[in-house]
Amino acid sequence: MITARAAASFDPVGRSVAAARTFVRDTLQGWGFADIVDDAVVLTSELVTNAVVHAGTRAEVLCLRSEDGVRVEVADQYPDRALPLTPPARLYADPDRESGRGLMLCAALATRWGVEYTAARKHVWFRLDLPDRPVGTRSAGPVVPDQLLPLADTRVRVAVLQLDAAGAVTSWNEDAEAVFGYPAEKALGRPLSELAAWPQTPGTGTGVAEALRLSRWEGSYGIRAADGRVVPVYASHLRVRDAQGEPSTVCLLVHDDERAILQSPTRVPADDARFTEPRAADPFEVFIGSPAPDDLDGLLQRTVERARDMLDADSAFLLLATDDETELEVRATTGLPSTRQRFARVPVEAGTNRFGSARMPAVHDDITTTPGAVPLLDATGMRSVVTVPLKVEGRLTGSLGIAAEIPGRYANDDALRLQFAADRIALAVESARLGELERLRRGSLSFLVEASDLLAGTLDRDQTLALMAQMTVPTLATWCAVYTITDTASEPYLSYVLHEDEDRIDDLKALLSRVEPPDPVTETGARPWQAAASAVHAETVVLPLLARNRVIGLLTLGKPHQDHFRQEILELAEDLSRRAALALDNARLYSERTAISRSLQRSLLPPGSPAIPGMEVEVIYRAAGEGNEVGGDFYDVFPIRDGAYGFAIGDVCGTGPEAAAVTGLARHALRLLAREGLGGPAVLERLNAAILDEGARSRFLTLLYGELHPQPEGGALMKVVCAGHPLPLRLRPDGQVLPAADPQPLLGVIDDLDLYEQTLTLDPGDVLLCVTDGVTERREGSRMLGDDGLSDVLSTCTGLTAGAVASRVLRAVERFAAEPASDDMAILAFRVPEPRTGD
Repeated sequence: MITARAAASFDPVGRSVAAARTFVRDTLQGWGFADIVDDAVVLTSELVTNAVVHAGTRAEVLCLRSEDGVRVEVADQYPDRALPLTPPARLYADPDRESGRGLMLCAALATRWGVEYTAARKHVWFRLDLPDRPVGTRSAGPVVPDQLLPLADTRVRVAVLQLDAAGAVTSWNEDAEAVFGYPAEKALGRPLSELAAWPQTPGTGTGVAEALRLSRWEGSYGIRAADGRVVPVYASHLRVRDAQGEPSTVCLLVHDDERAILQSPTRVPADDARFTEPRAADPFEVFIGSPAPDDLDGLLQRTVERARDMLDADSAFLLLATDDETELEVRATTGLPSTRQRFARVPVEAGTNRFGSARMPAVHDDITTTPGAVPLLDATGMRSVVTVPLKVEGRLTGSLGIAAEIPGRYANDDALRLQFAADRIALAVESARLGELERLRRGSLSFLVEASDLLAGTLDRDQTLALMAQMTVPTLATWCAVYTITDTASEPYLSYVLHEDEDRIDDLKALLSRVEPPDPVTETGARPWQAAASAVHAETVVLPLLARNRVIGLLTLGKPHQDHFRQEILELAEDLSRRAALALDNARLYSERTAISRSLQRSLLPPGSPAIPGMEVEVIYRAAGEGNEVGGDFYDVFPIRDGAYGFAIGDVCGTGPEAAAVTGLARHALRLLAREGLGGPAVLERLNAAILDEGARSRFLTLLYGELHPQPEGGALMKVVCAGHPLPLRLRPDGQVLPAADPQPLLGVIDDLDLYEQTLTLDPGDVLLCVTDGVTERREGSRMLGDDGLSDVLSTCTGLTAGAVASRVLRAVERFAAEPASDDMAILAFRVPEPRTGD
């Protein structure tokens, strides 16, 4: 039964893919379906990409909620595409192939999926079922010995916080002040997101904002205490409303190692209450306690605490094996210094004898006599140690150990007891570990999809650097720095620094500036960077930014010194660095191409207009197209000889670089021919021949060419030839506007031209306006400015300078339509100044 639905439509543009992901993520989070959000986002991303990018149609996304899952439908308006008819063995043969990848992901991730066709559209749908959750009434846990009960301080403190709808603290009890060090007046009004050190590993949890929107939430995170420490807490959130209907969230928080106080027990079916015969105690439940934590971190922490208490140890630790069983990764400790934090790695084989291998149980009376026997405990003060392996089906999956400060504390019997406990929990730990890896994998896939989309959306170098850093912090690291390398002879340059605490960015940048940059090696993968680690007191790794077989930069990641990078996070960072490197190199190539293009385009523009005695001259030029400074329209004003000046304004067929090439030919040929003493018709006839000689590259050209001769007594004599160009307009001081030439054939079409020259005299106060058809053919729907519209604008310009006339014409053209101009525009205005009174 459908209990809720949400729908949205997306236009066939690239940014719609990200908008669709956001829509599905927000919808499912709002429904409380955080367990399946990542899978739904990945599948929606692929299907919407197929619709709006590959099919080029609108995409309609419909989310349908039921009690046990969600169905998402993506419809496009291209029903002609059918499922591929290749055999199943070949249908999904290539995961890197673009076509069919959405269906491949549906088959891999969805509970069910299908394709439905109608006459007008195609629907691809998938269903994701919610994971099984225990239901029913609550039951009491079994009776266990007192020594196996959860540990707690003598004075248990439960911090109680209440948050308003915006997530800000409105209530802060005395226990909260004692646990975190903030008096109530310092905590009230602060957002929880400002105090919380929320887990940021992709796919392993809900964000703080999402958690506060849910009706109920329970889990672990950290609170930044007043002294700067991060206090691990276990929290239970409940969303409530007051009598006026205003929502708020009540949060109960305890120290993470006291989570049993708040942790909800698992539910059992109601029928279990009918059982009267007592069941035999499960050895796993006896050791771990009931209910068992439902997450890997909680299970591992409970394990080390119970192992420590069971053998009266001073500390305990649990390490998980890597997939190749060559290293062990620290995942939980108790009673050890803070430097022995999670994700540090030690080798499986630490020595040459059986006591140096984690594959066998071992009892060490005093590890100080055999340095390196248990690397994790070096310089901790521990002396006697027991370690036992965790194995599943004969494969090493981890190692469990306890230690005491007194030598000779443990015997073989203690190792047997610990091995018995390890055997009870090994399968549960491995199952939880595989579940965590699967969530990480799915979360990483979602993360990389969004990262690729963001990086592909820009060709700006600085924006690419910023995106690279923002995607890294805080998801993968506490801080990051990006070094760029311009060429093989250059040293890495510190280009961008980001820290999750913005107040520390400048200090971090200053510290890194004093450190020798890392070597730009070409080997892939993360490697430690000891120089920075010593300078900034953090664990630091470096990943090369490799693009097109060249190191173009370095991505450095850092975490506090007591933290360690997980291998899965480093692998995710490596995937991100590959995508970021290609995006950064694309931005570099685009910037270089743009710089070269602009340099070449500027070479086609006139160097400047000469000062003509007794005349005002103004030019305005606008090239169509992003990044173009020169197009098919052109102009020129240049001296021919003493007392004579040439001018031209023309329009080559088309726009962009191809038209600009003919522009350069025309402008330079005009100057050369005019200075040879040829008249206007002869100049244009020879230019016509030169254009036709270009053959297939030639383009027709409209051109207004003239010679200007300032007169000593005032005014100017002009000789003009108008070859297919919009006619020049003459404005008289009384506001009358008249054409100043006759139309003649354009250039670049026929060989035999019969052109003639027309002469006119500009008197004081007269204006001669010359434009290209980008001005007269400015459109808004079916309307066009036209020659009459231009004449009306010019008639309002009496008494204005040449610069003011050109500017008024440009404003009229821009205001005629809301859309940007799609054609090049050139405006050339001449004016003979009127004599000043008293001259």
